Amino acid sequence: MAAPPSDATEIARRALPLLDLTNLADICTSSHIDALCRDARAGGVAAVCVWPQYVGEAARALKGTPVRVATVVNFPAGGEDVERAVEDAAEAIADGAQEIDLVLPYRALMRGDAATASGLAEAVRDVCRKTCLKVILETGVLGDPERIGQASRLAIAAGADFLKTSTGRSAVSATPEAAEAMLGAIREFGAGRRIGLKVSGGLRSVADAAAYLALADRVMGPDWAQPATFRLGASSLYGELTAALARVP
Repeated sequence: MAAPPSDATEIARRALPLLDLTNLADICTSSHIDALCRDARAGGVAAVCVWPQYVGEAARALKGTPVRVATVVNFPAGGEDVERAVEDAAEAIADGAQEIDLVLPYRALMRGDAATASGLAEAVRDVCRKTCLKVILETGVLGDPERIGQASRLAIAAGADFLKTSTGRSAVSATPEAAEAMLGAIREFGAGRRIGLKVSGGLRSVADAAAYLALADRVMGPDWAQPATFRLGASSLYGELTAALARVP
């Protein structure tokens, strides 16, 4: 059952400023980035997330606005080439990226090689000293909450500013169970630091946004979910949120 209009409107008002408006489509052009940035300015979202080759274009389009520019590194495979990941992050920052969404080498972690996973994250952290680092855990592949908790603790120890659920390319993307395990790690191991959560992959409806906002409220407290600590990464959610706001009399 859909939420009553008044509830949907309130959820949309909360969720829209938390949105990382995303275009990581295999077929993406400059015209798509122009449209994405127009929507970002109009909607007052937190950030846009684009392919590295479009960072400069997005940064120019959003100059003078509070909308931040994010891009992806080591995406989507989560490989283990430290030098390549560091070079890609440094180039993106030079082009104007304010946030780096880094895929953790999650397969290394799954085979018991935590050192490789943490080493790559730490190396990228070194070039992101003044840049927000979101570490993508690919929770749908990691599977069980214990392994997700392990990956969360590793990313926090490596210096992540945000934990992010998914690339959106795996068979299973974000789930409330994964998000709760990540929030638990943030609450337990993030003392003294501001560490956020980005829920990404499979969010399509106002009800999806409501579920994750309710989860954040329950685990972290009702005032925790702000753009500095909580993001919703989606390409299709924007239209649903703006439609809900458009229904306000």
